[in-house]
Amino acid sequence: MSDLTLVMGNKTYSSWSLRPWLALRQAGLSFAETVVPLRQPDTAARIAAHSPSGRVPTLLHGGLTVWDSLAICEYVAELAPEATLWPADRTARAVARSVSAEMHSGFASLRTTMSMDLKSDRKGQGMTEATAADIARIEALWADARSRFGSPAGGPFLFGAFTIADAMFAPVVTRLETYGVAVSPGSRAYMDAVMALPAMRDWIAAAKAEPWEFEP
Repeated sequence: MSDLTLVMGNKTYSSWSLRPWLALRQAGLSFAETVVPLRQPDTAARIAAHSPSGRVPTLLHGGLTVWDSLAICEYVAELAPEATLWPADRTARAVARSVSAEMHSGFASLRTTMSMDLKSDRKGQGMTEATAADIARIEALWADARSRFGSPAGGPFLFGAFTIADAMFAPVVTRLETYGVAVSPGSRAYMDAVMALPAMRDWIAAAKAEPWEFEP
């Protein structure tokens, strides 16, 4: 799959790019990266050269363009079915898709007040009543998935083995780390499992080496 190219924002800030990037890595697919630094004078023009939506990430595969994070993850799951990026069990798969879709469309306050920033220590910042409610809902989702599917399957992730659901929540894990949010022991164990992924360590190391910075 060397003809795959992920057009993405820079790794320090682009939460949406992390999701399909992580899915591609976990699927074991080879792909090229085209990094577009965010909030630069030429950012919009550079993204528009690749993405019909004017946003990143976008996956290019031959003549095909896929321009939404969750859609890219779904496409990656089809390219590499052996990676089982969705649970094999139909019930678990339906729940995994539901929690992924909720992450895709929700949690606006968390996104606004605790933006992804892998170069900064923002402990104690960003918490509002609405953001606290978002975090409580996320922890409830994690606890439910772990108790019903993850723990019985014997793996450390939401549904046991790594799935797209974990890719969707990976940027949230980094936010809770950056902003020093206190979480339950179960959430802490899950976050540690996500942060320990070699692909996550690679992403974070690359983010810290990036030259581009901006104030949120």
